[in-house]
Amino acid sequence: MKVFAGSQSRPLGEKICEKLGVELGHMNIQHFADGEFTVSFEESIRGADVFLVQSTMPSSANLMELLLMMDAAKRASAKSINAVVPYFGWARQDRKDKPRVAIGAKLIADMLSVAGMTRLVTMDLHADQIQGFFDVPVDHLYASTVFVEHVKSLGLKDLVIASPDVGGVKRANSYAKYFEVPLVICHKFRERANEVAEMRIIGDVEGKDVILIDDMVDTAGTITKAADMMMSNGAKSVRAIVSHAILSHPAHERIEKSSLKEMIFSDSIPLKRDSDKFKVLTVADIFATAVNNVITNESISSMYVMK
Repeated sequence: MKVFAGSQSRPLGEKICEKLGVELGHMNIQHFADGEFTVSFEESIRGADVFLVQSTMPSSANLMELLLMMDAAKRASAKSINAVVPYFGWARQDRKDKPRVAIGAKLIADMLSVAGMTRLVTMDLHADQIQGFFDVPVDHLYASTVFVEHVKSLGLKDLVIASPDVGGVKRANSYAKYFEVPLVICHKFRERANEVAEMRIIGDVEGKDVILIDDMVDTAGTITKAADMMMSNGAKSVRAIVSHAILSHPAHERIEKSSLKEMIFSDSIPLKRDSDKFKVLTVADIFATAVNNVITNESISSMYVMK
């Protein structure tokens, strides 16, 4: 087994290797003046089970880097090529929601397969059905394994779980069932992407400690508006648990000005800017266990805290 990491996911790759008790593999990425780059492995991987750690968050160079890593591994006679993708980008394009649009998630799945991927290990996909876009095994992990322990440590007596939109109800309901607390839903209407025109709360939040659950935060428009509405409707406090911190402009400014007391992320995407409101929990343990179980042919589902 050999583990390598892309340039943007190297910190998480190093943590995974530390948990596995192995050294992170040596790889070289050479950049050309026009922005093109090439990838090369600086050690033999012939006959090895290779694990490539790289999230495909913006920019698209991260995806291209992963594709080149897989192609290089294939041409270097690796026994298996396992893509460890903590954050799977383009996942919001999982269907035709209007005429003449691309299904980006399926296109990326095809590209990864053609590049040589024999297995995908990922976490908290935007939509579970994306697993069906792949013709190779997909191990879908959940950050809830680490998030639930943090929620327990808060000791909230009047806990309510909330979903910032209807699409995230299934995810939030898993937390509500686990903690045996009520579920609140925010119904939003968008006029265009990344812009919420109207939002309403379905459920009671008065005097409650609310935790919003979402898979990703991009511009933070939805989640901050939801938090402000919760507080205006009598909530005692509002926190957010988010698997993937994309945080495009103006996310940081919105979060700082919002009623959110705390925002908890995983380290699937490295933070570009910090904040007193941010708390980052590592998912290195989850991925290290998954990698080990893949090698030893043990169950992955046994890792799940909630399903």
